Amino acid sequence: MIDVLAETFKLAQVFTISRGSRTETRVITVRITRGGITGWGECLPYARYDETLDSVADQIATVPENVTRAQLQGLLPAGAARNAVDCALWDLEAKATGKRVWELAGLPAPRPEITAYTLSLDTPENMRAAAAKNAHRPLLKIKLGTPDDMPRLEAVRAGAPKTKIIVDANEGWTAEVYSDLAPHLLRLGVAMVEQPLPASADDMLAEIARPLPVCADESCHDRASLPHLKGKYDVINIKLDKTGGLTEALELKRAALAEGYGLMVGCMVGTSLAMAPALLVAQGAQFTDLDGPLLLAEDREHPLRFDEAGVHPSEATLWG
Repeated sequence: MIDVLAETFKLAQVFTISRGSRTETRVITVRITRGGITGWGECLPYARYDETLDSVADQIATVPENVTRAQLQGLLPAGAARNAVDCALWDLEAKATGKRVWELAGLPAPRPEITAYTLSLDTPENMRAAAAKNAHRPLLKIKLGTPDDMPRLEAVRAGAPKTKIIVDANEGWTAEVYSDLAPHLLRLGVAMVEQPLPASADDMLAEIARPLPVCADESCHDRASLPHLKGKYDVINIKLDKTGGLTEALELKRAALAEGYGLMVGCMVGTSLAMAPALLVAQGAQFTDLDGPLLLAEDREHPLRFDEAGVHPSEATLWG
């Protein structure tokens, strides 16, 4: 039996990117029960990819109850719906066999990974205050993507002078804006910039200077994306809601490493249930951005643990 449930989790504070603000996150939870054992998965339908709660639920409704992970890859496209089902199937197999998912996948035992903590788009004054409040964290991610980002960059660096910083423009810049900002990103010690240009206009990245690593997010979904990234990006951001689950995410990781790309593993604003499988992919990545639960006012039972060592692998009581 495959159950689909739409759930809402409140955010700890308003979260803003260049596309808008939110005070809650709405996710789809999938439960697959066979032989009295239930596997769980979570996805976040993303309007950027024309996904809604209803459209994702409708996709999942087409999946046969006895589907295997191998069959699933051809039944649904890469995206949120396949992700929730795929992760639920991994969890189901782990519980049925008494093994952890990392064992089933032939992976080493996972370890904690230092994760970025995201500062949402705000006034320079508020972003400086937020940076100062979180200056103890080893990695901050700044949401930008407007023509007026320099004061924000300066403010965050002033608030957290020693913290490593990465920047996410969420497709919000033009080639001209990025070219103007790039020297200042270097001056302020930014380690990487994520998706500076719209995915539909990112060919310009092959024609302009890339003085610091550029990461593909909206331009990279699954392995089929890789041929279109050559000469434009140095790093790819793997998100399970884009790859369509852990199965494809692991394959994308192997293929990207073989082609020489650096790796970032990111997330939508989801709960610990969504972060748990992503953390298996994040092992050894240059950048991990699995801070979704840190942005929530409420989380799942048996949530992931975050401390100075980073985000810790899930217990089997949560997932996998």
